[in-house]
Amino acid sequence: MKNMNGFVVVGCDHGYGNTKTANHCFQTGVLRYDTEPTFAAYLLTFQNHYYLIGEGHKEFLADKTADDDFYILTLAAIACELEDAHLTEANVYLAVGLPLTWTSAQKTEFADYLRRNEEVRFTYRKTDYHIRIVGVKVYPQGYAAVAPIKSQMTGVNLVADIGNGTMNVLYIVGGRPQSGKMFTEKFGTYQCTLAVREAFMRQTQRELNDAIIDEVFRTGTANIKAGDLAIIRAAAAEYVSDIFRRLREHGYDEDTMTLYVTGGGGCLVKHFHKFDAERVRFIDDICAAAKGYEYMAELQIKAEQA
Repeated sequence: MKNMNGFVVVGCDHGYGNTKTANHCFQTGVLRYDTEPTFAAYLLTFQNHYYLIGEGHKEFLADKTADDDFYILTLAAIACELEDAHLTEANVYLAVGLPLTWTSAQKTEFADYLRRNEEVRFTYRKTDYHIRIVGVKVYPQGYAAVAPIKSQMTGVNLVADIGNGTMNVLYIVGGRPQSGKMFTEKFGTYQCTLAVREAFMRQTQRELNDAIIDEVFRTGTANIKAGDLAIIRAAAAEYVSDIFRRLREHGYDEDTMTLYVTGGGGCLVKHFHKFDAERVRFIDDICAAAKGYEYMAELQIKAEQA
């Protein structure tokens, strides 16, 4: 969160797996109740409804305005940042993003969706908040994570933002993003999760808990039988091979380009692919995109005010 004259800028990365701010990350899941639920540690109350944040799994929807979930998750994200600053009331300027090739077509609708209530009162984790949405800026995913360092990106660079729902690919040449060379595919890490589930069921006739899959994705291993681990690793390696096949289809040449990998899928590349450490770099900060949104919004707002 960045403090500016009379308002705060809050970056929010609306991932299908996790929702991130500059300083927080929580699972993208919302369960709605009409009465207060029994377990309410991460409870948000808004307009006489109760929402458990971080519960359940958000299915992939190309249109993030199709339901209220991302709006509710945004309120929780704002509350997390305000709590850090010991604020319960603020004028908020939201800085958010959309998949690269969807930004132009969807940014106006997404901005309207997020500012549909100019003044908002809600409760999160037993704290009451009163905010005013004074503006929304929408930026392209993938680029946001590297925007603060783009001046250091000499030569031909390929950015692969591998999220839970989508993979965004962008060329940056001499520090300049190439608008004619960007791609969005529905090939995020959830596709790998589905592949692992299917392979595990086919080979063992047993179901596999997603928490185990996530642990293997993050660390490369888990405290399970070697045969079960081998099944997960084989499916993950096949998914990563498919990532690089798709990158090559978009023109990637590992000998002449530097690849920047960002998003949650970076850990899969680390653990399940042999790469040249001199030519593949990782943006390990899970909150990098949210920080990038704030960085770009701050520059744009200052330019508009000059």
